[in-house]
Amino acid sequence: MSLLPELRYPTLTELVLSARALAAHRPGLCTMRQVGSSRAGRPLHLLSIGHARPAVLVVAGAHSNEPTGGPTLLAVAERVLVERELRRDISWHFLLCADPDGASLHVTPAPRSLLDYHRGFFRPAAEEQPEWAPATLPADRLPPETRALTRVIDELRPYLQVTLHGTDLGGSWVQLTKDVPGLAEPFAKSAAQLHIPVETGASDAAGWPASGPGVHVMPAPGAGAAYPSMPDDARSSTWYHVHRYGGLTAVVEVPMWASDLVDDPAPHPDPAGAMRRLAARLLRDALEVERVLAEALPRLDGLDGPLLRASKWALELVPGLAADWMRTPPADNTMAYVGSVDAFGRRLPLRAAAMLLRVLREADDRGAQRLEHLVATWSDAFAERFRARWVPLEHQVEHQSRTVVAAALHARDRPT
Repeated sequence: MSLLPELRYPTLTELVLSARALAAHRPGLCTMRQVGSSRAGRPLHLLSIGHARPAVLVVAGAHSNEPTGGPTLLAVAERVLVERELRRDISWHFLLCADPDGASLHVTPAPRSLLDYHRGFFRPAAEEQPEWAPATLPADRLPPETRALTRVIDELRPYLQVTLHGTDLGGSWVQLTKDVPGLAEPFAKSAAQLHIPVETGASDAAGWPASGPGVHVMPAPGAGAAYPSMPDDARSSTWYHVHRYGGLTAVVEVPMWASDLVDDPAPHPDPAGAMRRLAARLLRDALEVERVLAEALPRLDGLDGPLLRASKWALELVPGLAADWMRTPPADNTMAYVGSVDAFGRRLPLRAAAMLLRVLREADDRGAQRLEHLVATWSDAFAERFRARWVPLEHQVEHQSRTVVAAALHARDRPT
């Protein structure tokens, strides 16, 4: 039975209490310890089960707006305690939340709609994200959350790191830093059983080779980037830190709302033309937010904070990304890929608007009214365009946890 009493995303406090209860229930097998502190002084907790040297590290909460990872982490931990076979020659380690400061700012535990989700939205700028900071900052400026995560990796030397991610609307997919033969089949079977579409053309993995539908393997160094303007490189992220010990990372993505439009392998009739149109819309929507920001900034009197920084960062990505879409040949010509890019192009200005709206509301600024309209209109249009349907939370967690376990078992048997 789950330690979580309600079908909603748990708070970080609830996650910690549940993990402590697990550790107290099996003290000879489990330990719970603090492995670091955030920039604001919040603790980072690691729950460990078992004592074997081959290790699996599961990381939740790297992106604060992707809340499924927390309950998934607990579900996997409970399963590992129940199923002795999963502990045979493997120890399991669970970083409860990689970004507790971010978790404190994303405040939609039970979103009823995409609009509801965006009203409490927060996702920090790349240099403030624990996994991505090494791709954007020099080593001496890395945030303490990143340093804590890499210390855990250095200590455990896991053969597999699984980082739990998600998407607001779309499908499920997996990104691997090295291939895991055999993973695609249980992943696809789980998604089908739970009526979760597999995102076969995920824009996050544009141009990457696939070992099966929705299972993408990161290309070797030197491979051309699908979006040259994007400032971050996964090969510099903490995902690759495990490689120095012979390990690999699996990034498991699961949607909150599903769209059956993201798994259509049919060829798009005009992918290049569609990309140009999506780029034009992206620029147009971002300009709407930029105008509100430019007008409000003098009234904010030097105000700074994570919400405002993140909103500005999202807007700064837009010109280069739009240019990539206009000038670079499409990485994929399927309906699924163009649909994924369409969703990505809606997210950036919507998220920038949502975070700026929270700033302007707090400041009681008159620009909030315009952003209220944009966030509501864009959220509704996003849901309508992709025929959004809520994925029951228990299905989100079940699919993600099944994929974690399958990855651990198949990676253990992977030839080195």
